[in-house]
Amino acid sequence: MALIALGSNEKSPWGDPTETVNRAVELLELSTQAPLMRSQLYVTPAFPADAGPDFVNAAVAMKTTRTAQDILQLLHQIEGQAGRIRNARWTERTLDLDLIALGDRVLPDPKTHAYWRNLSLTEQQDQAPDELILPHPRLQDRSFVLVPLADIAADWRHPLLDKTVKEILAERDAHDIASVVAMT
Repeated sequence: MALIALGSNEKSPWGDPTETVNRAVELLELSTQAPLMRSQLYVTPAFPADAGPDFVNAAVAMKTTRTAQDILQLLHQIEGQAGRIRNARWTERTLDLDLIALGDRVLPDPKTHAYWRNLSLTEQQDQAPDELILPHPRLQDRSFVLVPLADIAADWRHPLLDKTVKEILAERDAHDIASVVAMT
């Protein structure tokens, strides 16, 4: 099971951020043989604070036999179709697709994962890994990922933290969780 987070806060060739996230979900569904599970859409403040307009966020879970690298390549292709340009971290973007987890796989290894997971926010702004890290090393720090993920995979267990999405979310600051607002 691949867990994927989606976000958009800039108009794309597909339309506004809501239309962009919905189109990305459609393309992900077309890429797999099995139906995928989809969260509802949420509006969340840009991260870090004041880094741009609010995001539309969602999450999907899809059964797949693809490798992590194949999934990452697919995500980058879909981002490219949406006009994503990677020129700076944590800025406005037409579409951001993150592979959050692939089952219980840990990539590349627990020690490397711990390094990236334990970086301070300042260090995160200055450093980016040059390889895929799974599960996403900052998953536990981001309510805008955890809330949508709880819609579709609340019982998925982080293989290194040994906690479910529901348990990780329960440890988050209530104000931060409240900033992730379901769209009506």
